[in-house]
Amino acid sequence: MIVAHRWWAATVAAGAVAGAACAATEGETTPADSAAVRVVNVEVERLAYGDFTDWIRITGEVAAMHDVTLAAEEGGRVERFPVAKGRAVAAGQVIAELDDDVLRAQVEEARAQADLAREQHERQRRLWVEEGLGTELAWLQAKSQAEASAARLATLEARLARMTIRSPVAGVFDQKFVEAGEMAMPGSRIARVVSITRVKVTGGIPERDALAAQRGDSARIVFDVLPGREFVGRIDYVGASVDAANRTVPIEVVMRNPGGVVRPRMIANVQVVRARLDSVLVVPQEVVRRIEDGYQVLVAVERNGHAVAEARKVTLGPAYRNRVVITGGLAAGDRVITVGANLVDHGSRIRIVRDAPERVELTPGREGA
Repeated sequence: MIVAHRWWAATVAAGAVAGAACAATEGETTPADSAAVRVVNVEVERLAYGDFTDWIRITGEVAAMHDVTLAAEEGGRVERFPVAKGRAVAAGQVIAELDDDVLRAQVEEARAQADLAREQHERQRRLWVEEGLGTELAWLQAKSQAEASAARLATLEARLARMTIRSPVAGVFDQKFVEAGEMAMPGSRIARVVSITRVKVTGGIPERDALAAQRGDSARIVFDVLPGREFVGRIDYVGASVDAANRTVPIEVVMRNPGGVVRPRMIANVQVVRARLDSVLVVPQEVVRRIEDGYQVLVAVERNGHAVAEARKVTLGPAYRNRVVITGGLAAGDRVITVGANLVDHGSRIRIVRDAPERVELTPGREGA
């Protein structure tokens, strides 16, 4: 009976020793001062000074670079549209033609009268200047008549030219307000041409950031309806006054529009540079913890020969794309806990399984201004 009891006790002790050895191998607990200490595997990022761009974010609306409504300058029946609606047109290309038969006849009549008046003037000039015949008054009257006839001809020719309606810009024949055969009065809308090879994005900079935006500054532009594409534009206009309704300063950002994928009235997300910061420390936003009196970040330090987590109270600067500037509380070379930070607190034992340098934010491919 005594022998059986000793055999059972030895078996239990051997099992306990094997269990402790297994736990130590897995790295979850280790003996320290006769008590089990939990060790958490973490990844850290070493801080280094770098550059950071602080952006102002606004919402804007796309407008065509040129949105031109063509109107009739002369009255007449619309004869035809040489270009189909929706087609591209060049600057100076004919969009519509009005019936010009009557005006063309008037031009021919005026041209004949102008030719006759010019000939009469030339004869009177020769008689008076070269041969001394006639009177100076007759010569002056002939000269006046020739000039008046020439002026009338020029006026009618200008009116005749206006019977042909041309596009002043290169773009797309986007809208037709009348049909062939309809009468157009002077001032009547005929067609609309929209140029979207380049577009402008209009928006408003908050009043507090008004001085940060300057004409010629670059801006990043993205569209929710065009995921994965980023465009670059330049500020072409900054308003001189603040809009009393929303306390913003209007701006216009001009950008190229390859393929015409960006359409007028689209909503754009615009980012304008507020400041460019040199030699600053930047950490991922997810490692920053909110505490009662501010913010803190956990860093890995050596204490009594062991790696432990240490909470550092930090001061935050501007943020962009899940990265935030640390203006106080950390120094270059500090190892910020990035993976596993939610599993540890100040003083927790840790094991560093990955020690990486500070990540570099890559700028996605952008389409030029």
